[in-house]
Amino acid sequence: MSLKDTSGILPASLGYAFPAEFAPHLATWLSWPHKEASWPGKIDSIYPNYAQFIKYLSLGEEVRINVVDEAMKSFAIGHLNIAGVDLDKVTFFMHPTNDAWCRDHGPAFLINESAPDRKVIVDWNYNAWGNKYPPYDLDDVIPTLIGKHFNLPVFHPGIVMEGGSVEFNGKGSLMTSKACLLNENRNPHLNQSQIEDFLCNFYGVNQILWVDDGIVGDDTDGHIDDTVRFVNEDTVITVIESNQQDENYELLQTNLKQLKNMRLINGKQLNIVELPMPDAVIYEDQRLPASYANFYISNKHVIVPTFRSVKDDKALQIIADCFPNRETVGIDSTDIIWGLGSFHCLSQQEPL
Repeated sequence: MSLKDTSGILPASLGYAFPAEFAPHLATWLSWPHKEASWPGKIDSIYPNYAQFIKYLSLGEEVRINVVDEAMKSFAIGHLNIAGVDLDKVTFFMHPTNDAWCRDHGPAFLINESAPDRKVIVDWNYNAWGNKYPPYDLDDVIPTLIGKHFNLPVFHPGIVMEGGSVEFNGKGSLMTSKACLLNENRNPHLNQSQIEDFLCNFYGVNQILWVDDGIVGDDTDGHIDDTVRFVNEDTVITVIESNQQDENYELLQTNLKQLKNMRLINGKQLNIVELPMPDAVIYEDQRLPASYANFYISNKHVIVPTFRSVKDDKALQIIADCFPNRETVGIDSTDIIWGLGSFHCLSQQEPL
């Protein structure tokens, strides 16, 4: 029997789970950037590298892009044509958005291979990282619009959650940070145990792993996708700052100690791969949350933000060694990071 009304039903109880990003994709979802306030004085400079990102995505999967209207679609197509993107691999959806951060406002797709509805969507509440950047009403309904378009069941947990705050190994474990998920600007009525229940019930996981903090300059209050990423079911990449005078040094060392003490469901320790932080990226006296960990794993590539740093090549090699079956590519994100996020923040995978 197909799901018509999802109210009161927990996806995990029906056998649904959120696949790891390194599992096969049907598509990658994006929301075309258009909010000038997110890149004040610089938005025009981000489009060439954003289009390069789409080009690499399209080499291995469909790209599905939310746009506000036909004018924005035409504008986007102009940039994609310049980049040489195969437009047969790109589909546009007239889903108006407030901003571009599809990782956080996009749909969370869950899979159950044996269910009548094999794929479902979870539509978490979205409040622009603690009501920092209103309005966000258009972004908040994107998952439900996508569910309606594809006639997919949509679950509504009723609490705030962002895709960039959670990381999955595909085997029942979810990694997140206390700085973000326990922040009173998200769900002040919930304690850690209650939030864990929501994560398990609506992502279909069995274990929540916590680190303390995120990096300096991260306006999301510490999203995990800037610090710790699963590259397979028992291996994580984590960023490390080598300069003891840097304000990220201590907090990343604390995260590292916590990772070393973690055990997976099967009792195994994590394999931990250390990734350098780039040199500090500062623009208009503001430290930006530049991190090589904000890479995106597509079907054929691992797309890594680079920052014109002497550490770029080393970071690319470390990541490439973790993904022997994919090509690792770097795309300059020095202008994109002025928006306080990069390629992972901008994208959300739809599993096959």
